[in-house]
Amino acid sequence: MRTTEPSTYETLHETALKAPSSSGVYLWRDARGTVIYVGKAKSLKNRLTSYFSGDKGIKTRMLISRAASIEYITTANEYEAFLLENNLIKKYTPRYNIALKDGKSYPVLRITKEEFPRFYKTRRVIQDGSLYFGPFPDAGALDTFIDTLYRLYPVRHCRTFKKRSTPCMYYHIGRCKAPCCGKISSETYNEYIGEIAQLLEGKGDETAAKMTAQMKAAAAELNFEKAARLRDGLRALTVMQNQNIVEDFDSEDRDYIAHFREGELVSFTVLKIRGGKLMGRDNFRVVSLNEEGELLEEFACAYYTEREMIPPKIYVSTQDGYELLARWMTEAFHTETQIVLVTDKIENARRHEAAMNMALENAHEDIIRRMRERGDTPAMEELQRLLNLPRLPVRIEGFDIAHIGGKFPVASLISFYNGNPDKKNYRYFRLKTTNGVIDDFGSMREATSRRYSRLLNEGSELPDLILIDGGIGQVNAVDGILKTLGLDIPIAGLAKRDEEIWRPHTSKPICLPKRSDGLRLLQRVRDETHRFATSRNQTLRTKENTVSVFKDLPHVGEKRERILVQTFTTLENLAAAEEAKIAQALHIRAGEASEILLAARTMLAERKERTEPKQTLFNAQLGDGAASKANGKEPARSLYAEALAAAALDEDLPMVAEP
Repeated sequence: MRTTEPSTYETLHETALKAPSSSGVYLWRDARGTVIYVGKAKSLKNRLTSYFSGDKGIKTRMLISRAASIEYITTANEYEAFLLENNLIKKYTPRYNIALKDGKSYPVLRITKEEFPRFYKTRRVIQDGSLYFGPFPDAGALDTFIDTLYRLYPVRHCRTFKKRSTPCMYYHIGRCKAPCCGKISSETYNEYIGEIAQLLEGKGDETAAKMTAQMKAAAAELNFEKAARLRDGLRALTVMQNQNIVEDFDSEDRDYIAHFREGELVSFTVLKIRGGKLMGRDNFRVVSLNEEGELLEEFACAYYTEREMIPPKIYVSTQDGYELLARWMTEAFHTETQIVLVTDKIENARRHEAAMNMALENAHEDIIRRMRERGDTPAMEELQRLLNLPRLPVRIEGFDIAHIGGKFPVASLISFYNGNPDKKNYRYFRLKTTNGVIDDFGSMREATSRRYSRLLNEGSELPDLILIDGGIGQVNAVDGILKTLGLDIPIAGLAKRDEEIWRPHTSKPICLPKRSDGLRLLQRVRDETHRFATSRNQTLRTKENTVSVFKDLPHVGEKRERILVQTFTTLENLAAAEEAKIAQALHIRAGEASEILLAARTMLAERKERTEPKQTLFNAQLGDGAASKANGKEPARSLYAEALAAAALDEDLPMVAEP
């Protein structure tokens, strides 16, 4: 059968749908590879998909019609995306950005080079020996920060420094030491400037502690206006200390190299800083069987081929091989390039760590794209061979159970197709037969019986492999359910402790090498089932804590409800409490406390009546359903409908909704 190639529009739309939800910058390119538009986004996926929904203006439609591809660069935060977009627009001058961008630069903080320096916000950089910090995309936060510094440090405010005989108003209100009148020495004054510079360089922990102490002291003295001002200054300080790595005032050229690996697939990302600005990001895809410690050498030798392209410094994230690489560069290219390992001990460590994290995130994102493009065929083929599966495990369904002491038990069902998550087929199950009971085996039986009896009834496609988060006990429990239903679906369990793979009714597990593609795929499925089950359980706990059962008790209003929650936490604890303790906690008479206690015990008994018969019903109906199917009297009936409807259990629910 002949397949139709997707159109350019469909390819662009698919790229947008697969973009990450992180912040970053995206570039539209035409058929010749020319950048025709650069944009920024808080969420790349949301922004890019918006181009393909709803009615768009003529300019957007023209952009899409002329585009051939979309490229994106992820950043650590939206501020870095702002700066990177600004740099790339100036570099490429895309035709569809001309009417939208004014090209202005972001403000910086300048400390002047004078005997008694001052500091202020500016957009002009003058090479006169002054110190500059920034740029700062949030001009409002910078203004607040500067105002806080002026309140903390008694430095001059005047634009022009002139000798005076009498000090100005700032001296009399304690906001300046009046260097113009000789009331402070240059050495003492510049100690303040040194503290401010250290603060801006990310070395200001002592100053931050000083601000915190002053804030607490002001609050203790009931000077709440001052405390609030210092609080706002600390918040602004947090923003200012979050150094961006897209642009800085270190004009030395440098590269940052990071990589991410999935099996034999390795993606390298090189961030190129030139003249203090991030001017590009190169992604390189390789297939390598080398050990982890040999990857950097292998890549760098292939990437750096000419002396002119080697910057004075190259920052790397792995210790293995970087010293050998420095020696090779010196001997091969006769250059004094330094290979620097990024640690928290190097100068300006925070900035370099942020840059390395950005490179690593882009390498990781490229690996995700590669996995989507090829599917995880090697891993599926390895699993088929090692687990002796009858067919390639294209569709894998994973189960996990989450509960807190038996409360709010939830089973998660996640689906992987072709080695990648298929989130539209995620489900969760509210488990009722094991509510209040810690029984992982029973929970697995209920979840899998409801799932696969339903698929049988609907005639839906069955998975090629079921993965259970657990050991031999959980695997055998599920195997019993499948045999009862007459299904022959391969099952495997992945035990967390030693990453052992268990097949039904075996005495020894299968142990795969840590580098195994098959093990990596099973770990991805297992981790996703755990994440999904835990998140749903947390949602139910939050809902339970928000809507308290205590509000339905007699003589209990909002205030008494809060006291009961703080004192007894659960209905079980309240029902088991003594009448005198309830009366003491709520400051009520013995008669009212007796009525509350009686109502709590009645409510608890009703709850047990609803839950206790369900496990018995489930086991009995499970046997009846299997017998009916074996006798050929009727199609495989839904064990959920037959065994659990009487207990008013919920259906298996999509991941996005619960009635």
